[in-house]
Amino acid sequence: MSRPKGKIIVIGGAIDKGSFTESSFKNSVEENLNYFEKGILKRIVRESKNGINSKIEIIPTASRIPIVVGSEYVKAFQYLGVNNANILNIRSRKEANSTEIIKRIEQADVVFFTGGDQLRLTSLIGGTPVHDLIIDKYHTEDFLYVGTSAGAASASSNMIYQGSSQEALLKGEIKMTSGFGLIDHVVFDTHFVKRGRIGRLFNAVSSNPKTLGIGLGEDTGLLISKGIKMEAIGSGLVILVDGRFINDTNITEVALGEPISINNLIVHVLSFGNTYSLKTHELNIKKKRIKKPLLK
Repeated sequence: MSRPKGKIIVIGGAIDKGSFTESSFKNSVEENLNYFEKGILKRIVRESKNGINSKIEIIPTASRIPIVVGSEYVKAFQYLGVNNANILNIRSRKEANSTEIIKRIEQADVVFFTGGDQLRLTSLIGGTPVHDLIIDKYHTEDFLYVGTSAGAASASSNMIYQGSSQEALLKGEIKMTSGFGLIDHVVFDTHFVKRGRIGRLFNAVSSNPKTLGIGLGEDTGLLISKGIKMEAIGSGLVILVDGRFINDTNITEVALGEPISINNLIVHVLSFGNTYSLKTHELNIKKKRIKKPLLK
């Protein structure tokens, strides 16, 4: 199968409402832009087909306050020089079938799914012409799919939509369903470090060891190119949980609600600039060059 021409950027998110800012969003965007906005949003613009002239459709469907969240991103992109970032608030499956919305997706260089509830997102858009068009554009065009929080969790074929951090290593505590299916054999979890969700990935990977668990910290993301090359971007950490070498687990033996055991689960940690290949499973840690003092 040929490699997709498009790219994916998935981001761990920031706060519950799906906003990117940790503080209240004021009129002065400059005062609120932290590494996430300056680093990751700027990288989104750079990776897009037409740079600051790209057409970006911000889709806040997952959020309970879509217009508030969408407006914040529009302001941030405008501050970075993008004048064609717009809110596309798809509120129902009927709207996801409308000619007007499909036309806007056809013309988009970037779709940006905000945070919120990933199950709401996939249940409203999954299987609609909008979903099909995004998949097609990702495979055939220089197109960029961006998702933060719920938008990131929805990007893969398998998606975690429920499960507490405290009870994550109990059998049956993690609930999974189908995502948008842009990328196979991975599962994303978001708000990862701050909410202590490592157990959720352990559980998800132990039930299907071919799946690579990817935990995205806040203000942190992954750029995925050609469907295989992953590059860590942003200020935090990306945790990879590799289950291919699991020697033993009791997940099939214990009853629902009981703790699971896993032998030989491999964990990698990526920070800014590190890369990982989904094809070769090689991790490359970017080293800083230390300048040698001049000899006198």
